[in-house]
Amino acid sequence: MFTGFKNFLMRGNVIVAAVGLVVALAFSGLVTAFTTDVIDPLIARLQGSHSVGLGVQLGAAGDKTTFVNLGELVSAIVYFVVYLAVVYLAVVVPYKRISARRGTIVFGEAPATKTCPACLSSDLPAAASKCLHCGSDQPAPAGGPAAPIAG
Repeated sequence: MFTGFKNFLMRGNVIVAAVGLVVALAFSGLVTAFTTDVIDPLIARLQGSHSVGLGVQLGAAGDKTTFVNLGELVSAIVYFVVYLAVVYLAVVVPYKRISARRGTIVFGEAPATKTCPACLSSDLPAAASKCLHCGSDQPAPAGGPAAPIAG
């Protein structure tokens, strides 16, 4: 039981994912500081000098419990977009390049497949001329070279 768990943890993909998660969590603090210290004051300033923030007051003036803070929503959206952009650029793009060098396609379109008419296996590459499972000849792919005409 522990051998299987150790083998799972030692796979390269798990290590890459763990390192990416740690880096993303560390970067989260930077993005939070940026939105709290830069974006929020800018949004509050758009409302006016004495405002609680960008939003609508539903109750008594100055009561923060009845204030709908749209500035915090904008800040959260900026945080989300910046965070995802950095994760994409720092983790996904390099991982795609490394996987492409290994000959594996990740985060992309799956290769086209077809179904064998004899055994009904559906995992054959579209350009296959024989079935991997039963060995039967496969019809030529649509738009491919035409079969020679006997005559």
